[in-house]
Amino acid sequence: MHEDTAAIGEPAGIDWHWARADDWRPPSELDTGVPHTARMYDYYLGGKDNFEVDRQAAQAAIAAYPALPLLARTNRQFLGRAVEFVAGRGIRQFVDIGTGIPAVGSTSEVAQRVAPDARVVYVDNDPIVATHARALLASHRAGHTSVIEADLRDPASILAHPALAAAVDLSQPVALMLVAVLHFIRDEDGAQRIVSALRDALAPGSALILSHGSPDFASRESAAEGTRIYRSASAPLVLRPRAGVEPFFGDFEFVGPGLVQLPLWRPTAGHVPTAELPEGWQDVSAYAGVAFKR
Repeated sequence: MHEDTAAIGEPAGIDWHWARADDWRPPSELDTGVPHTARMYDYYLGGKDNFEVDRQAAQAAIAAYPALPLLARTNRQFLGRAVEFVAGRGIRQFVDIGTGIPAVGSTSEVAQRVAPDARVVYVDNDPIVATHARALLASHRAGHTSVIEADLRDPASILAHPALAAAVDLSQPVALMLVAVLHFIRDEDGAQRIVSALRDALAPGSALILSHGSPDFASRESAAEGTRIYRSASAPLVLRPRAGVEPFFGDFEFVGPGLVQLPLWRPTAGHVPTAELPEGWQDVSAYAGVAFKR
């Protein structure tokens, strides 16, 4: 394990430049009759970029697992801390796969606050993400933030995409971000194979930032009901125990504290101050970790 163990401080105030919900119109091909995992997640975060079908599914999921909004916020905080940490270690290239709908505290906002020359490539298969990205790109320096419409299930198409090659030099260290996305990929769809292909494409010194939903901290009933609800969404929910999450890191070397319950990854003031989770936080049923390629 790397020797770095000190917590990383919270980002300072940022002037956010994001598209508002009324700044766009849904693409004509968008299916608004099926709950979408990205739009449900937006609802958990208190966003407005979702439809009634998403809200209904999200509300049902929250009824089964009341800690969902807390989990979403905690996951967003982890993303910020992890991006700041690896940027502080000198990484200037970020590939965020399954980024979801842009929100405050995104990868590009945090990375480019630490290092204005940081390059960020967002990858998502949701057309809403691409629509919002037009406003995002307008407020960033040309070439420093890019968006690719592609599916995590096809890692070769991501790695071969010309927009990725234009923005990222894979011969140099990259932060690969798989934050709250792999629990939407089934084992039979090759989840481990997918991540292995992405890891293998990275240069030494690269980082893997990953969080993943787990049944380890939730009641059996909540986990089962949440899984059932997501069967009608755009992707199934595949909760994995710790033993199912750790192999995604392969032979990458964890930084302290390793693979831990989501709120406990390098907590900072305003989040969880100690290793003892306050009441309510025990139910945040997800793991998180950051590891580097040697």
